[in-house]
Amino acid sequence: MADDDYSAQQSWNTQSKDNLKILMDNFTPDQYERFEAYRRHALPKQAVRKVVQQSLGQQVSQPVAQIIAGFSKVFVGEMVEKARAVQARRGETGPLAPDHLREAYRIYQQETGRVGAARPLRSKRLFV
Repeated sequence: MADDDYSAQQSWNTQSKDNLKILMDNFTPDQYERFEAYRRHALPKQAVRKVVQQSLGQQVSQPVAQIIAGFSKVFVGEMVEKARAVQARRGETGPLAPDHLREAYRIYQQETGRVGAARPLRSKRLFV
């Protein structure tokens, strides 16, 4: 890596850390607690690998399973945040209910199209 690339990467890392610190300073206590729980949690890579292998019918490497686990974690985080917004919009409090998650998933589909849009007519529906 060239010196310019290295210094640019260092600058970007520093900027990212500063942005994260600013964001975390503005969290409410509930948001901070959820963020820390999100940060600590990781999907079990072996379980993800097993599900992917069963779904695809072929072996997948550990790095592929790790990438899928990362994307899955982001997806779950988005669903939880959308479900919390649904809950707040309805004026409800307490733990999330399955109905909140179903509505969040419906909103997600409207915003992004069907999940796995390569074959939308054959795709399985989640939270039905």
